[in-house]
Amino acid sequence: MENNNNPQGQQLQIEVTPDVAHGIYANFAIISHTSSEFVVDLAAMMPGVPKATVRSRVILAPEHAKRLAMALQENIARYERQFGKIQLPNQQPRTVSPFNIKGGGEA
Repeated sequence: MENNNNPQGQQLQIEVTPDVAHGIYANFAIISHTSSEFVVDLAAMMPGVPKATVRSRVILAPEHAKRLAMALQENIARYERQFGKIQLPNQQPRTVSPFNIKGGGEA
């Protein structure tokens, strides 16, 4: 994401510690919000297991949530220009669940 709060044009340095650099696997997302924040829970679901485990929670101010959505949209467009259209399996609209689960994980 662009850093528009940096009028001097200084380079922002970001450190990723080794434990964070490994990342987490998530194939399911639950997004909720209040008037002052968005909560994004990233979870891992396995086939045949009825329970998803939340692996990471990110809490964002509404402005940052919108910036994140715009950055994701821009990066998906870049990805599709380079590698082709991302095909989604036949699922119910607005679900991010990789498995056919009723009522789970609306985004």
